[in-house]
Amino acid sequence: MKRSEAEILREYGPFPGADHIHGVTFDGRNIWFASGDKINALDPESGNPVRSIDVAAHAGTAFDGKHLFQIAEDRIQKIDPETGRVLATIPAPGGGGDSGLAWAEGTLWVGQHRGRRIHQIDPETGAILRTIESKRVVTGVTWVDGELWHGTWEGDDSDLRRIDPETGSVLERIVMPSGAGVSGLESDGGERFFCGGGGSGTIRAVRRPKKHAP
Repeated sequence: MKRSEAEILREYGPFPGADHIHGVTFDGRNIWFASGDKINALDPESGNPVRSIDVAAHAGTAFDGKHLFQIAEDRIQKIDPETGRVLATIPAPGGGGDSGLAWAEGTLWVGQHRGRRIHQIDPETGAILRTIESKRVVTGVTWVDGELWHGTWEGDDSDLRRIDPETGSVLERIVMPSGAGVSGLESDGGERFFCGGGGSGTIRAVRRPKKHAP
């Protein structure tokens, strides 16, 4: 297993009225982050907030290329980012113990915090398609270039883990500095991970390791 120390490229925030960062996603232009009663869009180049949507936003956030998906307690909401309307809701697999959220391969991937697992679910019905067991508390979840990564956070220790999506075995770890917890996690599709910082109210951009040929 590869292990490296996190290289933090930039820190965003804290932001007015957002004292906790929950889910994080990226729509190709803006970072979106959940802050309890809002989803907020942030320009990653200027670092300035762009807009917000008033909607319950308690955990993971995802973007499928057109819609936002947002965990709110025991359900997942499908949201039109242009209008802010909630178009549909499905049950969340953890029944309120859900954490990270990602979109990949036409499905949603949902971290279950204390359950230490990741569920792949049908975005229309919420049906669980398969489950990957993890050995750590799961926070944010993201897919990038066919790689499945998730955040962990236990006490002052937090890291980003690349896992085998078939077996759940850990292939690579990026260790965050002590106290720099990871709540939400998203990739920009390039060299950056965006990591929600929980109660710090900040988002950290962390360098993503170059992908190695199998």
